[in-house]
Amino acid sequence: MKWIAYGPDAWLLQFADKLNDHAFTRARAITRELEQRPPEGLIEFVPAFTSILLEFAQGSFDEAQRKELASRLNRARAVSMARVRAKEIAVCYDGPDLERVAAQGRLEVEQVIERHWRPVYKVYAVGFSPGFPYLGDLDRALHTPRLPSPRAHVPPGSVAIGGVHTGIYTVPGPGGWNLIGRTSARLFRWLAADREESGTSPFLLHSGDRVKFVRVAELPREATT
Repeated sequence: MKWIAYGPDAWLLQFADKLNDHAFTRARAITRELEQRPPEGLIEFVPAFTSILLEFAQGSFDEAQRKELASRLNRARAVSMARVRAKEIAVCYDGPDLERVAAQGRLEVEQVIERHWRPVYKVYAVGFSPGFPYLGDLDRALHTPRLPSPRAHVPPGSVAIGGVHTGIYTVPGPGGWNLIGRTSARLFRWLAADREESGTSPFLLHSGDRVKFVRVAELPREATT
């Protein structure tokens, strides 16, 4: 693992050189260790594809603590991780960019839909907007460049493809990914009253989760399991 100083009170921990199953498993193990036994002074950590950014309170994390944490995370990444159960998300495939994705992959629209819903995806990272999941591994035939010009408005719940990943828009706003479907699952609940239990995470998906899309002709009012 490589530790890179990221300002006076933050470190970027690079745990892999490239994105693959090994990196995904390492990220899960390190994230679990940080959640269960956070080091003193840790404010937050942000997992990405092959790195994790750790932010500490000012002056709370010295070199001796970094070495101790490095040793602990090295041991954690070698721990075998049980396969997590995939969270199912209902999707209605009626997006405006289905034909673009099909043409890019030289496929029929129905082939695009089938190749999209069949895999079990990994949540490699969450970002861009609150709770937006970067999902892999997308079928190579569906790898599609982002739109030349982003849309000014993309509705929340839009299921999309951008390059080598697929994802779900969580809040209304601009976006340049190819829209292939929509879901009524609420990936971001910013009001505590909207959550099943007070104090639970506002996000449906987290780094290290797995996702299985379920094709439906019509969407239920909400699908969050």
